Amino acid sequence: MGSSAKIIQNNITSINFLLKLFVILRNTKLNDLIMEIKVLGVGCPRCKALEQAVINSLAELDIAADVSKVTDINEIMSYGILHTPALVINEKVVVSGRVPAIAEIKEIIIKNKTI
Repeated sequence: MGSSAKIIQNNITSINFLLKLFVILRNTKLNDLIMEIKVLGVGCPRCKALEQAVINSLAELDIAADVSKVTDINEIMSYGILHTPALVINEKVVVSGRVPAIAEIKEIIIKNKTI
């Protein structure tokens, strides 16, 4: 195959990839692309430490996410946890009752990343 044919073949491959990506993204809601992270806790030092550790982990991973803190006891109880602080990613409780190390938080974030 000549160099022109290789260039054409590479371009066709790239176009096919972009078309498949477009179809995937077109069928995906914007909210599905944004990771939602909640830190559950009433404001104790461990809850604040977990929130800061999550923010630091996201910054180190260069991942954007919607991070919020839930302090309302009724909302916290709705997640069925027994101990705070707790970490919820995309409405799934992933940690409860402790503050994991930054390395573990990074692993959890990567494992639960939607895209």
